[in-house]
Amino acid sequence: MSVPTSFPDPPGSIVFLPNCVSGSTSDTPPTHYILKIDSFSLLAKNNIERYISSDFKAGGYDWKLVLHPNGNKNKGVTDHISLYLLLISPPTNPGSEVRVLFRLYLLDHNNGTYLSLHENGRRFHGLKLEWGFDEFMSHAAFNDPANGYLVDDTCVFGVEVYICQEKLTGRGESLSMIKDPITYKNTWRIAKFSTLTEECVESKPFNAADHKWKIQLYPRGKGSGEGSFISMYLTLAEPQNLPPASQIYAEFTLRILDQLNRNHYFGKFNYWFSESNSTCGWPRYVSHVYFNHSTRGLLVKELCIVEAEINVHGVAKAL
Repeated sequence: MSVPTSFPDPPGSIVFLPNCVSGSTSDTPPTHYILKIDSFSLLAKNNIERYISSDFKAGGYDWKLVLHPNGNKNKGVTDHISLYLLLISPPTNPGSEVRVLFRLYLLDHNNGTYLSLHENGRRFHGLKLEWGFDEFMSHAAFNDPANGYLVDDTCVFGVEVYICQEKLTGRGESLSMIKDPITYKNTWRIAKFSTLTEECVESKPFNAADHKWKIQLYPRGKGSGEGSFISMYLTLAEPQNLPPASQIYAEFTLRILDQLNRNHYFGKFNYWFSESNSTCGWPRYVSHVYFNHSTRGLLVKELCIVEAEINVHGVAKAL
């Protein structure tokens, strides 16, 4: 079944609303949802600036109607009713969007017909979930008994929704920078250092900024540091658990504490951590000669104390 690319005018007539907003009338009720409001005037008296309907389904998605009886103040509207269609179950794939044709309706009680305003081809996606009319109907026209929109303080709104296209627009991401990041510290005590036989030793995982991290230390070095240096790295403990396309911008310091003079040995780095780039550090962190020197205090009675300090300054996630 093909989907229309625009709405045909329903049986009825073309009308012109106040402020030259065009619409049409129809004898047919809205297909997908009707919102009937009794005692409409009590919305204003009870300071209800925004009413959101219950969920309804159309085209495989969940929607709501959003009504601003006194106008959408965020758009500077005060003398009109504002009415919108809200998507509450957006596509789950990053960058996806839904192109929608929709009509918003208002019942004319006097003639038994519906006034409708329509939007052809609005794109709903993660950054724009709501479309509609800031000035759906002026208060003057709505309250005029001759128009039949408000009778015995009762009115009826409605909506029809048709999906005309679903597509993946491409990859996208949202970057959130953190103004005042919290500093996280973790201390790792390595005893009997000279007896370590593993190529790499790791700290226990620790939490920092809602993520788990580990320190990795290569006693005999790695890569360009092999044989003459200690290599040391900070790594995400569970990179596979990151949401797709996520990145974490972290400033971190790895230091070996000077247990004699408090002249700590440290390296500092800024790095974007991700699932594919989960580890950062130094293959030539500190030379064996410097580390083992008795006056440096980095190795005392076979004990080495390593400290990690992490500040997460930003997080990027897929849209």
